[in-house]
Amino acid sequence: MSSKDEIKAILQACAKNDRKAQEKLFKLFYGKMLYVCLRYTNDRDTAQEIVQEGFIKVFEKISSFDLLGSFDAWIKRVMVNTSIDYLRKNKKHAFTELNDNHSDTFNDEISVMADEIQYEMQREMALESIQELSPAYRTVFNLYFVEDYSHKEIAERLGISEGTSKSNLAKAKIRLKQIVARKIGKETE
Repeated sequence: MSSKDEIKAILQACAKNDRKAQEKLFKLFYGKMLYVCLRYTNDRDTAQEIVQEGFIKVFEKISSFDLLGSFDAWIKRVMVNTSIDYLRKNKKHAFTELNDNHSDTFNDEISVMADEIQYEMQREMALESIQELSPAYRTVFNLYFVEDYSHKEIAERLGISEGTSKSNLAKAKIRLKQIVARKIGKETE
């Protein structure tokens, strides 16, 4: 990627609606932002659509970005919020999943699921596993473990209760354990 000064110059040009600078910024960050959006959907086409929508927001709001802050963090936040907005708009009631055929029993192994995914699987396998989760489980899992939101923040952002956020996270962990076990050839109980 370009140096900080180059990115700063690109950002300043983008704030003036310079199309070449916008194209350059898009090319610099597209792959990384696609990966961010893929964490919230199991469909590459949908993730690409979200990235496009996110970049429109980036270009509309880029003049409000404080050049002293981290642009990586700012653009990532825009993409996460765009992903959540997309899911909320297109998947009504997706965040209220409470009943499924998975056990509600929690054990110590499940509490370290994020670490197991991070250290035992390659990046692509982890992404594929997360993508197999339902939209509600996937979104809460990403917001909690990847974006470091609290259950209160997740509940406020998604318009659900803290209890639903906690329940969806617990069920996401259980489901991920099953998916990972299947992918690495182990049987789950």
